[in-house]
Amino acid sequence: MFGYVVINKPELKFKEFDVYKSFYCGLCYSLRSRYGFVGQFTLSYDMTFLVMLLTSLYEPKVAHSEHKCIRHPLKAQPMSSSIYSDYVADMNILLSYYKAMDDWNDDRSVLKLAFAKLLKTKHPDDGFDYNKKAEVISSLLTELGTREKENETNIDVMAGLFGRIMSVLFVPKDDQWAASLSRIGFFLGKFIYILDAYDDLEEDIKKNHYNPFKSICNEQGFDDRIKGMLQMMMAECSKEFEYLPILENAEVLRNILYAGVWTVYYKNLKERRGEDVASDNTIKEDD
Repeated sequence: MFGYVVINKPELKFKEFDVYKSFYCGLCYSLRSRYGFVGQFTLSYDMTFLVMLLTSLYEPKVAHSEHKCIRHPLKAQPMSSSIYSDYVADMNILLSYYKAMDDWNDDRSVLKLAFAKLLKTKHPDDGFDYNKKAEVISSLLTELGTREKENETNIDVMAGLFGRIMSVLFVPKDDQWAASLSRIGFFLGKFIYILDAYDDLEEDIKKNHYNPFKSICNEQGFDDRIKGMLQMMMAECSKEFEYLPILENAEVLRNILYAGVWTVYYKNLKERRGEDVASDNTIKEDD
């Protein structure tokens, strides 16, 4: 998806990293099992966070196994999966499908249309309300696209729309934890949108693409203003997380919320300023 919601690897214990990686591989396996190889193309570390969050909160049965894959054809990889691995796989496909269709409607990209058709696969019914979620996601993505065409510069409006999309994905069922999960998804979604727009700013200016920060990027204190926005989003997100009665994998999840989400930001900020990037603390695909 985006690759912003990741771990800060040096701050994790080896065992914690192994657990995180096993859930990542478990999500990959769910995508492959349910949607084939095309499903694996949508795999992201962002959604691995959601798998671990829901699994740690609801404490369903977790299956531990080992499987080989295209990336690791010789050595079987440890995998951890639960019913929420399948749920998140389905949500990932829903979001990817409607995003591809939205791109097709905007740009008439044949590749996007072909990708969307490949993604349009029936998924097993696990008792989750997919139809309602699909309707909301489609509607919000359409509104987001419309606002972009209108060159909307209000970042709170734009980030809020994506935040609402993420809030839908973060709530698998209507229960006592739904409100907190929705708010975590909302503020994390706003963080992702703001950081993505900030990250893409220079390229969007060069290619004359839409970006809500174009009109203010040369103002004094712009970088500090963006950092303030991002800090506010993560403060709200983390506050909601701490309300949840999570014990299992809590330190891994905190690593992501308090440190991991900032690794890409600081790396890109140094690059924008022409500073040397000494190290990259984000996880690599081959780790």
